[in-house]
Order: sequence, then structure tokens, then C-alpha cells
Amino acid sequence: MIHLPKARIAWNHDDFNTILKDELEAIDPGELPLQQGLTLSSMVSPEPFNAIVIDSMETSATIRCKVSIIYSGIIAGCSCADDPTPLDIQTEYCELLLAIDKVSGETLVELVSDSHCGSF
Repeated sequence: MIHLPKARIAWNHDDFNTILKDELEAIDPGELPLQQGLTLSSMVSPEPFNAIVIDSMETSATIRCKVSIIYSGIIAGCSCADDPTPLDIQTEYCELLLAIDKVSGETLVELVSDSHCGSF
């Protein structure tokens, strides 16, 4: 579980999307389900990722957000000492659903799969 306290405080303010984007992009990518979202590569690159807020709404207990993540994945060779194959970087894309607790800022993150596309 991640914490997004600044986004929680910014809810219902004009700069909510910007604050959520900045706070999300500051998180270690390993704390997000990016590995499970890979489609073109075999592992998540340590390069920074970009977040775009698609939609957000409020329930009684949470702020629910749908966010797209653009990040890099690596297609690695065999990792042998004499492997001449360079690492190949691919641009990856996935969507995440965030449920930010309105009291604590604790945030549940779920990868949007094809069966969940459009559900919010």
C-alpha cells in the first residue's frame, strides 16, 4: 500500500491532478504493479515514469482515480558474461485504479485489466 497524503489534501482543489501526478511520480516504481502491466518487455526499467490522471471521483470513504502510466520496460538478453546483446528499451503503458483513503491517504492500487476497462 502506498500513501498519497498531498493528493488527499488537494482533493476538490484546482491543482488536484497536478499534485496527484507529482506525488505518484515520486513513488518507487517497485511499489506499483507495473511489472504485471508489461506487454512488450520482460522487466520494468529503472527510468522515471509519467502519470496522467484520466478521471477521478469521490465516494464516502475514498477518492477514486483512474491513472495512465507511461513507463519503460527492458527486453534483456541471456545475461551471460559474453552476451553481446544490448538491453532493448520499450515504451510500456498501463492504467491503474487508485483508491485514496480520505482520512489517512493510504492508497490501494489496482492494475486495470481488459475486463475492468471502463469500470470505475
